[in-house]
Amino acid sequence: MAAPGTAQWSSRFAFTMAAVGSSVGLGNLWRFSSELGTNGGAAFLVVYVACIFFIGIPVLMSEFIIGRAGQSSSAVGSQNDLAVRSGVTKTWAAGAWLGMTASFLIVSFYCVVAAWVLNYLVRFLGNSFAGQSPEVISGKFETMLGDPTQVLPYFFIFAGITIWLVSRGVNKGIELAAKYLMPLFFVLLIGLAAYSVITGMATGGTAKAVSFMFTPDFSKITPAVATSALGQACFSIGIGNAIMITYGSYLPRNVSIPKAAVTISLVDTLVAITAGLAIFPIVFTHGLDSAGGAGLFFQTLPTALSEYWYIGAAFFFLAFFAAITSSVSLLEPSVAYVAEKFSMTKAKAAWITGAAITVVGLGSLFSSDFFEFIDTGLAGPILAPLSALLIVLFTGWRLSKVILSEELAGEGESLGRFVMFFVKWVAPLFMGVVFILGTWKEYDVWIKAQVNQNLVIFILLGIVILLLTKILKVLETK
Repeated sequence: MAAPGTAQWSSRFAFTMAAVGSSVGLGNLWRFSSELGTNGGAAFLVVYVACIFFIGIPVLMSEFIIGRAGQSSSAVGSQNDLAVRSGVTKTWAAGAWLGMTASFLIVSFYCVVAAWVLNYLVRFLGNSFAGQSPEVISGKFETMLGDPTQVLPYFFIFAGITIWLVSRGVNKGIELAAKYLMPLFFVLLIGLAAYSVITGMATGGTAKAVSFMFTPDFSKITPAVATSALGQACFSIGIGNAIMITYGSYLPRNVSIPKAAVTISLVDTLVAITAGLAIFPIVFTHGLDSAGGAGLFFQTLPTALSEYWYIGAAFFFLAFFAAITSSVSLLEPSVAYVAEKFSMTKAKAAWITGAAITVVGLGSLFSSDFFEFIDTGLAGPILAPLSALLIVLFTGWRLSKVILSEELAGEGESLGRFVMFFVKWVAPLFMGVVFILGTWKEYDVWIKAQVNQNLVIFILLGIVILLLTKILKVLETK
């Protein structure tokens, strides 16, 4: 049972929309299109889908289990409680701590990206791109980055909306936003994908986009592509951020955790693919660069849609809906912890914590180096993968079998038992790999400059051996 006074989702639909709203965000639009475009299209997609099924679902199910089984409303409290009840050290709560820290840092720069979205939404509503050359339109993004004061009001507006929604609590804030915004999001996304596919048929843009997305060249699958796909899968679903542990603590007993994990992961994947179908036919129709990276969303699309302000506005409305539901979920773990730890109201905890993320976010707004460090230097390659690794190790090997059986019992039990194989054996290995390779990818130049490369390889192999040794020791004690 949840802790006394802990809120619960009002219905399965409300929980599903909130969880889907958390996983479906800018990661499915801005970041997914960027990663897909720069990592070989269909080859990346194949690895991405495999990562969702074999790693994403097991981690997501593990987080839901910890959240609902733990007698606490915060992720840290839930894992502490389960560690005590399972007879193991509270050090395992480091998984929740790392995840909560990751979500805190991510929402700070998420507000910056959302501010860019609002800026472009207003520009399209004002039809300000009409009649301008591609060079001028593309240059507006660079100008905006060089002058953050252009988006400063939008940054405060978005951060304020996020804090306000979280301050209203689970049912009147998070749930309310998800129940109304997510259906609108789906309608807009399907409509835009249909528009993009239909209008691209005559020019051949649709055929090129479909080939790019669904005809894999397996020779393009490299360790770098695989690492990017696994990292994107984790980012997209929102695992390793303590979000789903927190959301799980509000989960009623009549909801099947295994089925919920599979449903949310499938919806998230379908949204990402549909977003690709909304974006890439336009890209190929206009002969634009599919490997435009982050600029694909803020430079390529505005160029292609400069004469169709209403379509451009719809795209950025879509992005705004995705951003707000995700930012709310990213702030929730920290707020739940502060409210529980210091025995304060949810509203007070939300505004205090929100003020802190706003200050950190200003650092990302005014410094691209700080933004990159938080995104790809700390939260992405280190905090989130380590959190997910500890979560699956704890759920698979240290959580009481009695508690685990209780959480998997009932509808979907056989599915849950099947997924537990991946929780125990597959997800820990690959989360360890994504941590090591992601860190190496981000810091290889610095590492090589500091120490001998062979020594680094030796150390990394040592880490892998230590991880395997730890697992074996755990097995011996079970």
